[in-house]
Amino acid sequence: MNDMTTLPRGRTMTRADLEALPDDGWRHELVDGALVMTPAPQWRHQSAVVRLLVALDAACPADLRVVVAPFSVVLGPDTVVQPDLLVAPRSAITDTGLDGPPLLAIEVLSPSTTHIDLGLKKARYAAAGCPSYWVVDPGSTEHEPSITAWQLEDGAYVETAAARGRERLAVSQPYAVHVSPADLVT
Repeated sequence: MNDMTTLPRGRTMTRADLEALPDDGWRHELVDGALVMTPAPQWRHQSAVVRLLVALDAACPADLRVVVAPFSVVLGPDTVVQPDLLVAPRSAITDTGLDGPPLLAIEVLSPSTTHIDLGLKKARYAAAGCPSYWVVDPGSTEHEPSITAWQLEDGAYVETAAARGRERLAVSQPYAVHVSPADLVT
């Protein structure tokens, strides 16, 4: 009997299993049936999320909405992710989440999530047909903050824009946005 004090044994997890997990302060996501748990993010991560939310929201067309995590995005019966930020049509967003890929998914890197965001989640967003994917590196005392933007072309992501430090990232999809990575963490 599985009372959700242990993970399911001998099978991949499902959306129902994910929803039955206790609220333990960790971020829980499901990628191809595997549970991904990450701790609370650091200050630079949260600063980048909040400031990017403000920039995206200010430029957002009326028929779209910018949403911040935690917010479930169901990419399949065994994949429920929570991008740090997403853009989706207002009509597609429900009280419980988004069924299907957003127009834009944004992940802000943390030391514990870098390999997941640049590998596993990037591949899963592409497979689900998410048209735009950005990764924000909030930087550290050793390196400058950066943003890389990809667009989905023929089922694979192609880098379309990148900015580091005070450079300006300029994109047109899903709508025109201009942002400097350094402005996200200063």
